[in-house]
Amino acid sequence: MSNNETLAKLREAAVPRGVKNLHGVFAARARNAELWDVDGRRYIDLAAGIAVLNVGHNHPKVMAAVREQLENFAHTCFQVTPYEPYVRLADRLGRLVPGSAPKKTVFFTTGAEAVENAVKIARYYTRRSGVVAFSGGFHGRTMLAMTLTGKVTPYKAGFGPLTPDVFHVPFPIAYHGRTVEQSLAALDELFRTDIAPDRVAALIIEPVQGEGGFYAAPPEFLRALRELCTEHGILLVADEVQTGFARTGRLFAIEHSGVEPDLVTVAKSLGGGLPISGVIGKAEIMDSVPPGGLGATYGGPPAGCAAGLAVLDVIEEEGLCQRATALGERIVAWGRDLRQATRSVGDVRTLGAMSAIELVQNGDANRPDPELTQAIVAGARERGVLLLSCGIRGNVIRFLPPLTIEQTLLDEALGVVREVVLELGERVRKAG
Repeated sequence: MSNNETLAKLREAAVPRGVKNLHGVFAARARNAELWDVDGRRYIDLAAGIAVLNVGHNHPKVMAAVREQLENFAHTCFQVTPYEPYVRLADRLGRLVPGSAPKKTVFFTTGAEAVENAVKIARYYTRRSGVVAFSGGFHGRTMLAMTLTGKVTPYKAGFGPLTPDVFHVPFPIAYHGRTVEQSLAALDELFRTDIAPDRVAALIIEPVQGEGGFYAAPPEFLRALRELCTEHGILLVADEVQTGFARTGRLFAIEHSGVEPDLVTVAKSLGGGLPISGVIGKAEIMDSVPPGGLGATYGGPPAGCAAGLAVLDVIEEEGLCQRATALGERIVAWGRDLRQATRSVGDVRTLGAMSAIELVQNGDANRPDPELTQAIVAGARERGVLLLSCGIRGNVIRFLPPLTIEQTLLDEALGVVREVVLELGERVRKAG
C-alpha cells in the first residue's frame, strides 16, 4: 500500500530534481478547500494548486460538466473538427473581458503557451519584434515566457541564451520605495537608450504580480501604460493567468483600473482544475494572423472548455467576486493584527482574495527574512495547513484559498498560521 514515505522514494528515483515539491505530501483526495494525503492526514488548502482552484477542489457543477463531455468524446483537435464548448466559451469570454471593442479568443493548454502566443499575435499585428516586461513578473517556464519573467533564480539561471528583443523595467512597489513615477521614468529611459518605442510590439504586465510577491500595479500606473501604448502603437497585454476569474474581487484584475487591454492571457482557474489557457483580444488584432498561424493539438480541450463554462456559471451563481473581497478583508484584518504582535511581519496586502504577508527582520523592509518564511510554510504544513511562498527575495507568504472556502475553515487555518508565525518569530528574536 502506498504512503508518503514509499512514494517519496519512488519520486526521487523516477522524477528529476529540477521539478521541486514545496510540500512532500502526496495527495489522495480533495474536496473544496480540504485535501487528504495518502497517509490519511487532512490539510486546509490555502495554495489551491497555485491559484487554479478558485471554485475549490472538485466543484460538483464543474465535475458534472466534465463527466458529461467525456461521455461524448475526449478529443478531436479543434483544427480538425471543431466542437461547441470551444466556441461557446470563446464567445462568453470575449463578452466578459473589459472594453467595448469586439473580442475573439483562441485556446491552448498552459499559461506559458498563452503568453507565447500573445507575443506571436502582437508581433504579427504590429510587424515589430520588441517586448517589454517588468522586474518580478512571472510569465512561464518555456524559453520566451522564461525570458519575459523578471526573476533569475531558479527560472533563468543556466538556461541561456535567452530570447532576444525582450526588455525589463522596474515594477512600482510602494513598500520598497519604488514609485509609479520612477517606473515610468525607467520606461522612458529604456525607449531612449535600448529600444525605440516604434520597435516594440507589446508591453506585458500582471495587474498583480504573482510569483513576484503579490504586489498590485497601481491603477494610475496601468492607465499611464495604456496611454503610452496607444501613443506608440504598442499592444498592452494583461497577463491574468493568476489574477483572473474572481480572485481579486473582479472577474479580471485589470478591471480595477478601468483600462482596456489589447490582449489578455488566461489559464489556471479558468479550467477549475483541468488544463486550459487562452488569449482573448480585440478582434482586429486576433484576425490579423492568417489561417494556420495559431493552434495546438490539445488547444482548448473539450473537457477543459466544458469545465470553463461551468466555472463561469459558478462564479456568477455563487457571487465569488463579492466573496473574494470578503475573504481578502478577513485575511487583511488578521494580518494587521498579527503585525501588531510581531515585527517579523513587515507588510500585509491584498486585492480581493489575492493576499500576502511579507516577512522581514525587526520590521525593516530592507531586511527580508526568507529563512523564516520557509520555516513558517513548513511549520504550517506540520499543523495541517498548506501555504505557498513567493517574491523576488523569497520572503512573502501568499494566501490563495478557494473562493468557496467555508469561513470556519479559513479561520481555523489563519489561527494555525498565527501560532506558527508567533512561535517561530519568537525563536528568531531570542536567537538574535
